[in-house]
Amino acid sequence: MWNRKELKDNAKKVVYKNYWTAIVVCFLLALLTGEFGTSIIGVWQSEDSINPNYILYKEKSKTQIQDIREAELILSEENIKQTLNETQIKALEAIEANLNSVTKSQKYIFKVWDAINLFELNETKLGILLCIGAIISFAFTILIADPLIVGGRKYFIQARNESGTKINVIGIIFKKEHWWNIASIMLLRNIYNALWYLTIIGGVIKTYEYRMIPYILAENPKITRKEAFALSKQMMKGNKWKTFILDISFFGWYFLSVLTFGLLGILYVNPYNAATITELYCQLKKQQ
Repeated sequence: MWNRKELKDNAKKVVYKNYWTAIVVCFLLALLTGEFGTSIIGVWQSEDSINPNYILYKEKSKTQIQDIREAELILSEENIKQTLNETQIKALEAIEANLNSVTKSQKYIFKVWDAINLFELNETKLGILLCIGAIISFAFTILIADPLIVGGRKYFIQARNESGTKINVIGIIFKKEHWWNIASIMLLRNIYNALWYLTIIGGVIKTYEYRMIPYILAENPKITRKEAFALSKQMMKGNKWKTFILDISFFGWYFLSVLTFGLLGILYVNPYNAATITELYCQLKKQQ
């Protein structure tokens, strides 16, 4: 059985051995894939939120929003924030940023939803532009972001065993014989997650059930879809709740990262978190 302290202690050693390259790898992941939501403003961390109607709220005045209940909901959220002190607001932002990161792979779905709403409001040009944006986001997710996430896992797995691991380890994932298999399996994982999130609780459970798929692909880029999903499910059986608690244990660090405008996240928290989850993967693999 594994415990949080042991995982974190081992992760700190990995980060110490590969500090600067680990920072660069995590920075690239944050910038291009939306990993580590509190760190930087990247491709996925624009002003849009997980709220699928964000563009309407920005572009339309309250009186132009057709659904009055939605407008009232916005006002109530603003009123709630006004009652919070600065520390509470920063804590809320830390939670929102990490939730934003968790749902990054479904953002193109939200963009499509926005486009539909814009068409309904006779904003055809904006709707078309948003559809194009959704297509670009979709293609970027499949071909670059998801394989890059797997490449990041590959780096940390190798860094666990070697000092001075080079960044170009990530490039192995993009080899012709590996690229499409990894991209297609990660795409299916995102689709399954999105569908399960329609049930809310099911989405959370499945997110943890599929948690080890990128690590499995990092070590076995030719593995089949069926094998990857089955192995991740087997590894996470009985470990979902403990992994959730492990994730929660980093919220103090995320909060400190927000207080330092993401600097602490870039320089320490992100590599520390990535190395810790890699340690979890290696421990779960030993138990199989």
